[in-house]
Amino acid sequence: MQKILAIAGLTWKAAFRFRLFLVLAGLLLAAVVALPLLIQDDGTARGFTQILLTYTLGAITVLLGLSTLWLACGTLARDIEECQMQVVATKPVARWQIWIGKWLGILALNAALLGLSGGCVYALLEWRAGKLPAAEQQVLREQVLVARGSAKENDLSAEIDAETKRVLQERLKNSPVTTVDLPEVQRQIREQVKAGYQVVQPGYSRVWRIDLGFARNYLQGKPLQLRVKFNAAQKSASGTFLALWQVGVPETAKLWRTETPMSLAPDAVHEFQVPANLFDDRGVLTVLFANPNSTSLLFPLEDGMEVLYPEGGFALNFARGLGIIFCWMALLAALGLAAASFLSFHVATFFSLAMLVIGLSSGTLADAVDSGSVAAGNEETGVAGYSGADVILIPLFKGMLAVIRLVKDFSPVDALSSGRAITWGELGRAVGQILVLVGGGLALAGIALFQRRELATAPGTS
Repeated sequence: MQKILAIAGLTWKAAFRFRLFLVLAGLLLAAVVALPLLIQDDGTARGFTQILLTYTLGAITVLLGLSTLWLACGTLARDIEECQMQVVATKPVARWQIWIGKWLGILALNAALLGLSGGCVYALLEWRAGKLPAAEQQVLREQVLVARGSAKENDLSAEIDAETKRVLQERLKNSPVTTVDLPEVQRQIREQVKAGYQVVQPGYSRVWRIDLGFARNYLQGKPLQLRVKFNAAQKSASGTFLALWQVGVPETAKLWRTETPMSLAPDAVHEFQVPANLFDDRGVLTVLFANPNSTSLLFPLEDGMEVLYPEGGFALNFARGLGIIFCWMALLAALGLAAASFLSFHVATFFSLAMLVIGLSSGTLADAVDSGSVAAGNEETGVAGYSGADVILIPLFKGMLAVIRLVKDFSPVDALSSGRAITWGELGRAVGQILVLVGGGLALAGIALFQRRELATAPGTS
């Protein structure tokens, strides 16, 4: 371990010698200070704080990520190209210790920079919140500067699939379809069945029964927030639609209703608070929506209705969010070092950036996998595309997507800006999936390549 820490210390010295640490610290602090001056918001303290969190943490992630890739590629590849690695490798230090030492050195550098910039963001948020009126501060503490848990209606996929199967069987009895058309017919039936759960016709109502689970034990006396989103079949003259709500246990005193209809815009997220203690003894909160409009409204099953409740403080939640960002930086460091283990500095940098772009373009890969081909199909005729490379590329894309999803299955910036809780379990999954599984895999590959690399070859010779 002493040898590994010595290599990590040399990595730190190199970062200070080239003024990388000071330059990055200056850029990160400038982003934190300058962005609030350039941000345009909706004029509310809540909107400004959400945008501030999104932009500052996004800028920190981008700056730190790109510099991590550059440093990881340079610290190993340049040592080899400038013949400094040959001197280190002749000492009683194993190559795997050199590789791990440089990785730990970069991680320590990232931890310091992330802690510095993250601390400044947190201090800025607290300072601005403290200068607001009491009413605005309360809104921030309840909706943004908080860690809120989430509860939704139970998954209805099983009921939808069962109903789809029943309707399909009846359809086939009356009008048989060909084997080629069967998947499309089944898809259409499923969408129709799903619409029955999502659409609220004019003059009708929709009921959600949401189980709060274990959270009911500590939510006594605490107000909850409903987060709703809907789509409209037609536009209205005012651009909004009326909404009547009833929350609580039906036919009891534990009931809350809207005194006047709410005016809500479609295709947008709305949050409003409901009184405390409206769930029943089992922790089930019953929410009823009545549609007084002349057009149908659709509440998506995925995000149409959600109950948010206080689960913890913002400071610890913010620290867990930075922890997930740190895992991303550790992965980028492993990627850069793995590339530099067998490539020159410029090629390793290009390769690492290309891998990063591919990771960010996972939507394109997913579209190709869904269509079964990298070739574009004909939308007018419905003919699917085909390419001879599909046999190789589609399985390759599936494997790449499986790895990418392990990394992209986290959104700490979005969670923090919307006041969502980042649990210890989620942070643990991030460490396991991003740092240990994917980052560890890259580390093993990088160490294996570095072990086989010839270091004694003179520069410019083959």
